[in-house]
Amino acid sequence: MTRTIVASATREIIIGFDQPFCVIGERINPTGRKKLAAEMIEGNFETVIKDALEQAACGATMLDVNAGVTSVNPNETEPGLLVQTLEIVQNLVDLPLSIDSSVTAAIEAALKVAKGRPLVNSVTGEEEKLEAILPLIKKYNVPVVAISNDETGISMDPDVRFAVAKKIVERCADFGIPAHDVVVDPLVMPIGALGDAGRQVFALLRRLREELKVNTTCGLSNISFGLPHRHGINAGFIPMVIGAGMTSAIMNPVRPQEMEAVRAANVLNGTDRDCMTWIKTYKDYKPGEVHAPAPVQVNAPGDGAAAGGRRRGGREARMGRG
Repeated sequence: MTRTIVASATREIIIGFDQPFCVIGERINPTGRKKLAAEMIEGNFETVIKDALEQAACGATMLDVNAGVTSVNPNETEPGLLVQTLEIVQNLVDLPLSIDSSVTAAIEAALKVAKGRPLVNSVTGEEEKLEAILPLIKKYNVPVVAISNDETGISMDPDVRFAVAKKIVERCADFGIPAHDVVVDPLVMPIGALGDAGRQVFALLRRLREELKVNTTCGLSNISFGLPHRHGINAGFIPMVIGAGMTSAIMNPVRPQEMEAVRAANVLNGTDRDCMTWIKTYKDYKPGEVHAPAPVQVNAPGDGAAAGGRRRGGREARMGRG
């Protein structure tokens, strides 16, 4: 069974088909958040701290950390800011982290100070990116997110996206990086623009699981982009992608409706052992009341099970660059 190990300084988490769904908190990301970007540029990390604590309290399994505050000279500005942000977050919460950047120098700088075993987000199928990022993945012995686009951009053909994912897995093997340390993002398209986007990703997930035997992730709320009441779509999408084989997602754990869908899917998928997380979370539930969140189940790797949004910023920059 494919198992991807990520860790903080003191806690290990397993991403895997037989594990609870891994919720990667998306909020420490200044893309599209002008106030947060301005704060980070000024050295103000109040919102970063708030977002880290809130996401942990709401049940995130991991936290994504992005410091892409500007497209101007990112090779100069981003490494130091990413390191500073990462150090603040990892000293604040006991969760594994995802280092999210399109800047190779920033990824390397962050890996030098990261505690435990972070996930690197990410590498694409572009040869230039593969040659730059994969040696770092091997050197620091960490897992990596593989995004299914290359020099030709994002294909609307799911077979092409699968081929790109396969290429990345094979290139990782050339560098001595095992498939269980590659977490593939098959790229979720907006259902409002592409009517079969859901069916595409469900089919891709099954192929990735059965043929490449890799774990998977996505920017969860991409599916609802442009539609009203996006959280309703997202909440419906969650159990469907989990049923198709997805093992993690970058999403907003502060949204109760979406976290409830994650917990319910874990119960129905058999990864919430004896339904204990569901019972602990909802034993005092009363209809019509706003329910306080509780953590997603997280067990040590030696136990029978282990833990289990919007993909923005780093991924958007990577997909837009040649």
